[in-house]
Amino acid sequence: MLSVTFSALRNNAKKYFDAVERGEVIEIYRRGKPIAILSPTRLNSMERWRSARPLRIKGFSLSKAVLGQRDEEN
Repeated sequence: MLSVTFSALRNNAKKYFDAVERGEVIEIYRRGKPIAILSPTRLNSMERWRSARPLRIKGFSLSKAVLGQRDEEN
């Protein structure tokens, strides 16, 4: 695990994000205290989108309500 100050991360973000992309974990410090851990995701973005389920809410369709209101105004 790499350790880096917040200022160094801010000033060299690309370098550290490239390291995370290669699989490294970075512990971020501010004023000598650990504040965060930056680590790679388990799934790439496409896999996350494929595994996400659509949100289903029972009730009246908002898009139908908007379209209906537009029809009433015309």
